[in-house]
Amino acid sequence: MRSLVSILIPAFNSQEWIADTIRSALNQSWLNKEIIVVDDGSRDKTFSIARQFASKTVSVLSQANQGSCAARNKAFELCQGDYIQWLDADDLLSRDKIGKQMEIAERCGSRRRLLSSAWGYFMYRPAKAKFIPTPLWCDLSPTEWLLRKLDRNLHMQTATWLVSRELTQAAGPWNTQLLVNNDGEYFCRVLLESDSIRFVPDARVFYRISGFDRVSYIGRSKRKMESLFLALHLHIRYLRRLEDSDRVRIACVNLLQTWLSTFYPERPDIVRRAEQLAEALGGRLEVPRLSWKYAWIQKSVGWPLAKRAQLVMRQAKWSALRSWDKVLSRFDSRDFAACVGLNDSSNTAGS
Repeated sequence: MRSLVSILIPAFNSQEWIADTIRSALNQSWLNKEIIVVDDGSRDKTFSIARQFASKTVSVLSQANQGSCAARNKAFELCQGDYIQWLDADDLLSRDKIGKQMEIAERCGSRRRLLSSAWGYFMYRPAKAKFIPTPLWCDLSPTEWLLRKLDRNLHMQTATWLVSRELTQAAGPWNTQLLVNNDGEYFCRVLLESDSIRFVPDARVFYRISGFDRVSYIGRSKRKMESLFLALHLHIRYLRRLEDSDRVRIACVNLLQTWLSTFYPERPDIVRRAEQLAEALGGRLEVPRLSWKYAWIQKSVGWPLAKRAQLVMRQAKWSALRSWDKVLSRFDSRDFAACVGLNDSSNTAGS
């Protein structure tokens, strides 16, 4: 019997996407799989749509709204898989994503090896997904992977990873305190328990950018700012646990500098904590700068209004791009099927 892979899907108000996400999971070429969907108290039709796929392979349950981390923890409690595939409710897996990674997993024989894959981002048309390699798209040691991530502010999308049950249990549950960057913090802990990262370029994930209403968007939310700073602090602690050298401390300061503009000037308390942390690391943070497009506004009306103008303009730009992409998606009826390799048998619920 080949290893069982559990595909775990937390869902919240995802009625527009959940069916395609489940279909991409059902259509995996790796046949020995189970799919568990945990609806986190959605207020739309997410749960009823997901229930249409319920079968021996697909389990669908609902819980009171507790956040995506709690939904993921619940899904893991229920699963039986030897390997874990996390999948957000609006993302897609290529047909052989899991299969390609499992080939490597079974060949190497180590349950402490962590497997990653290529990923591309899109809005409504997965065929237009942009796969842009980063320095994380290669085989690395846990230390080198985290060093590159922090120093250059890089990330890997949640669904790229395939994780053994042994590694998952060693890492511990998802941190329900974190509203944003919870996936980055979680996989840092997985990396700490791994012996190496194997990148599988032929395995692919389609990451949907859902706009400024997504949970990960911080904006001016005080709670999300606090959550982000906690996550950054934990990232730094995890990397220093592996190596506490000059290059590591420089990378940690670079990370703080990159994100400082998120807190400045609305949260002077967090800015000061970031400055103190940087000083403890032997570095110093500089006052963040706005892009040249908004520098003249800053000179006229100050930082707060200039930053707000930047946020508003970004939202307007993304809204226009998303609206246009949605219109174009209506003419790409076979776009989804072509990208994830859907066959006819996977197009119906409960198959």
